[in-house]
Amino acid sequence: MNRRRFLQTTAVAAAGLPLFTARSYARILGANDRLQSALIGCGGIGRAHLNTLLALQEPDAIDLVALCDVYDTRAKYFAEIAAASGAQPAVYHRHEDVLAHKDLDVVTIAVPEHWHARLALDALASGKHVYVEKPMTFKIDEAYQVLKKVRDTGLKMQVGVQGMSDESYATAAEAIAEGAIGPVVQAEIDYVRRYPLERGPWREDTDPKMEKPEDLDWKRWLGPAPARPWSAPRYFEWRNYKDYSGGIASDLFIHRLTRIIRACNLDLPTQVVGMGGIYLWDDGRDLPDNLEMLASYPAVKGITPGMTVRVLGTMANDQGNNHRIRGAAGSLVFTPLGWDIVAPDGKVVRSYKKEGGERLDLHHKNHHAAIREGAALHCPPELGLKGVVPITGVVDSWFKKRSLTWEADKRRWA
Repeated sequence: MNRRRFLQTTAVAAAGLPLFTARSYARILGANDRLQSALIGCGGIGRAHLNTLLALQEPDAIDLVALCDVYDTRAKYFAEIAAASGAQPAVYHRHEDVLAHKDLDVVTIAVPEHWHARLALDALASGKHVYVEKPMTFKIDEAYQVLKKVRDTGLKMQVGVQGMSDESYATAAEAIAEGAIGPVVQAEIDYVRRYPLERGPWREDTDPKMEKPEDLDWKRWLGPAPARPWSAPRYFEWRNYKDYSGGIASDLFIHRLTRIIRACNLDLPTQVVGMGGIYLWDDGRDLPDNLEMLASYPAVKGITPGMTVRVLGTMANDQGNNHRIRGAAGSLVFTPLGWDIVAPDGKVVRSYKKEGGERLDLHHKNHHAAIREGAALHCPPELGLKGVVPITGVVDSWFKKRSLTWEADKRRWA
């Protein structure tokens, strides 16, 4: 089995899917057809997607035909950027109008987390393939709903954990399954940052007295979240508030935890705890400014008899720890170049030099290949769900100040 075939088959096998079944698509695409693409969400992450989609117009044969945001000024600004690259997307205020756009094939969703499920479900219901930013959904029950909809429609959904387009984790999974480090017992990883003391995570010096722009639809932006009067900090700095985000856990940990899940072929944890606090920036946020996660995972045949996973998330100090998977016969350590297997005596006995990387363009190209050719998705919804469940549990644990146990029959943390 060559590397390409391995990467295709292991991604699907890890998700528990058949290699490819082309069921109901909005329209049947040939390998040379141009994909008609739309972007919903014209904020900071949306800008990264905009740049990527525009750069892929010719090399990946796509057309950006629609843009959408509840803040009209932002959508129009994105349209101006697109026009400079030769695209002429229509501009919409309502996502329902985007999904009614003629011949649209695929939608990229780059909005606050509390809107992910609604937009994904609506897009799938309208026959569109979906690229949705991480986390796949804001709530656990939403993740199961989205997964069911994907399976019912046969449409292709890519979850925006772009690190899965770095094949280090698929090849690490192969090495671990071969027994290269023996039975796995523990893994650790981090996502650390150093924010200045005068301004904490995701603060942008927003004036709390700022009046709502006339062309910003605040009610629509709130959507499924609790009704509240206009708040500039909540709109511009939404990652600090539990109504719209899980903060450090859902914005950062999801990237790192998914890597361990993929490499160790994990399913769902049995226990999780989130510990931390609002230690340095008590500025009105209601999510922690520093956080750590510990999760216990059950046995996986041929991989682990049971293991723990630790994720460090300090936001005041960017000195991280090794991204390491520990086994009884050695450790697999991820490096900037790929990974090393380290024997108990500390000697590196095997190394892998990666291809690819944590890149938006690779993740979109993989999605397009899945739509056109049935290529295995690097981060399918099954893997997305495996991230949502523990990450949601971490946030819930932090608020409840105790560890939580997964009740599989009820699909909830208790």
